[in-house]
Amino acid sequence: MGRPFVGPSGRLFDRALEEAGIDRSVVYVTNAVKHFKFEERGKRRIHKKPSASEIKACRPWLEAELAAIEPEIIVCLGATAAQSVFGPDYRLTKERGLFVKHPWAPRATSTVHPSAILRAPNEQRHLEYERFVEDLKKIGRTATSPHRAHAHSARLQNVP
Repeated sequence: MGRPFVGPSGRLFDRALEEAGIDRSVVYVTNAVKHFKFEERGKRRIHKKPSASEIKACRPWLEAELAAIEPEIIVCLGATAAQSVFGPDYRLTKERGLFVKHPWAPRATSTVHPSAILRAPNEQRHLEYERFVEDLKKIGRTATSPHRAHAHSARLQNVP
């Protein structure tokens, strides 16, 4: 498995984290689905959304990984990640930014995947990016609140 977020989405993610005041070195980033399906278009490889059965098949590995790191907050980036953590009925558009208690962490939430920002029409891209940074700032404030469940630094969970 390669490192998550090393391409254009990763650069956008890094910039957004920096603008939100979150140090990437204290952020644990992983994938919910542990394989990469793609479709070749010329010289480019376009990511293909995993199926429900692929998400379900990878869930035990994700759960074990999270149990090992004991995150303070799970942050799902994108609908696939959110459905991996919250279940197939979760709707990112309705529940984005809401914090809930989760069996794998004291708090869990979701926001958009950086690639969705990159795919947004030019006139909307800046607004979507600003909303993403605001989501990350809210997460950062929550992680450093006096009600933290763990004494260690905030860990974001990327599960694209």
